[in-house]
Amino acid sequence: MADTQRLAFSIIQFLHDQLNSGGLSSDAQESLEVAVQCLETAFGVSIDDSSLAVSQTLPELFAAATLKETPRVTINAVPDSPTEEEAAEAERLKTEGNEQMKVENFGRAVEFYAKAIELNPHNAVYFCNRAAAYSKLGNYAGAVQDCERAISIDPNYSKAFGRMGLALASLNKHTEAVNYYKKALELDPDNDTYKSNLKIAKQKMKELPSPTGGLGGVDLAGLLSNPGFMNMASSLMTNPQVQQLMSGMMSGSYGPMGATGAGAGAGPGPGPGVGVGVGRGGAGPGGAGPNDLSGLIQAGQQFAQQMQQENPELIEQLRSQIRSRPPSASNEEQP
Repeated sequence: MADTQRLAFSIIQFLHDQLNSGGLSSDAQESLEVAVQCLETAFGVSIDDSSLAVSQTLPELFAAATLKETPRVTINAVPDSPTEEEAAEAERLKTEGNEQMKVENFGRAVEFYAKAIELNPHNAVYFCNRAAAYSKLGNYAGAVQDCERAISIDPNYSKAFGRMGLALASLNKHTEAVNYYKKALELDPDNDTYKSNLKIAKQKMKELPSPTGGLGGVDLAGLLSNPGFMNMASSLMTNPQVQQLMSGMMSGSYGPMGATGAGAGAGPGPGPGVGVGVGRGGAGPGGAGPNDLSGLIQAGQQFAQQMQQENPELIEQLRSQIRSRPPSASNEEQP
């Protein structure tokens, strides 16, 4: 307890000195006075008890402690640089990935390239090779990311620019693809694949897709076998607004342009002999008007916006199907 009291005394002495410095506001002085009183009460000490004083004040002890500290400098010219063993193992894994590419086992190839990247993340070839595997699997967004990493590591790697162009073209981003193909040709002027793909991308830039062009070149069978697309369709059909509109259409209550009309007509029946006949083609009281069709369109637009936000990669994959002549990935072997 004696050492604790001596420490408390040193703290109280420091606070008391701050009070006497004259550089504090009235509120700060009041706060320190309360703190001093609390410490004196809690530890049973007083500022007048000089027997608890130590040879050095609290600021002196603090200054002495900080002078003994030396800054720690870590020299690491190449962060996360692999060892020779790790680099050799990464090369072996890359070779395994290349073998899987030859037998078109692209999923396994991705796994081998990923392991190689873990061991040596500074090799542009590993990222570029994985980008090729991703493209074969239809994961063009992943291919774009890997090509970006490869280019950041080696800005003169022509194959990374070429594969970036291929991935962007597959995402219907032909304007961007043109720029990357041009850069690839600057670095490798004699590459016929880059020349051919650049020509295709330029042609695609001139083709403006029609917003009312229907299905066009969409692979309907592929869409129906796509789990993501089927989930989207299921979600659309469970939309209450869509269900109501579809129910009306199937029951025949909507006429051309989704309109129905109610008209009064004489006919047999109980009561005064007045029946109700339904006439199509015009909106009447209680009937559904032209807004029903616009409501269905609006529901579809809202659903499309929601899907774009929730699953942009799937939307890009669906869009990529609408193309008549895909660029060539060539049959070049992986480096």
